[in-house]
Amino acid sequence: MASLFRKSVAAIGIAGAMLALGAGSAAFAQNRDPAYAAARAAGQVGEQTDGYLGVVGNASPDVRAMVKDLNNKRRAVYTEKAAGKSTIEEYAFATACRLILETKPGEKYQAPDGSWKVRDGGAPVRDPRCP
Repeated sequence: MASLFRKSVAAIGIAGAMLALGAGSAAFAQNRDPAYAAARAAGQVGEQTDGYLGVVGNASPDVRAMVKDLNNKRRAVYTEKAAGKSTIEEYAFATACRLILETKPGEKYQAPDGSWKVRDGGAPVRDPRCP
């Protein structure tokens, strides 16, 4: 029973975070600067299941530094948006659900099993807890 309660509370937190995403999702378009757009198009970065960008393969130190910087900015947004509504992790997970869904064909994303996938014309493989 306690486990069911915890799962229900987590689901409510995720749903609340998803509702709060409306204003925050534009922050992740990040006006794709040329370096970010190039790394994404080259498959060097992708959306992870935890709401942060991931480095795919052996990317250059510049790409790794860019991903670290963007993830720091995401964490700041998650911290601000989650305040009083959900945990940072719940908010980040809910954002990941949305960002993975918004990937374009040819872009990389992380599947629930941790593997990197290339988005095709169909729906991406997402965590079953995603709405």
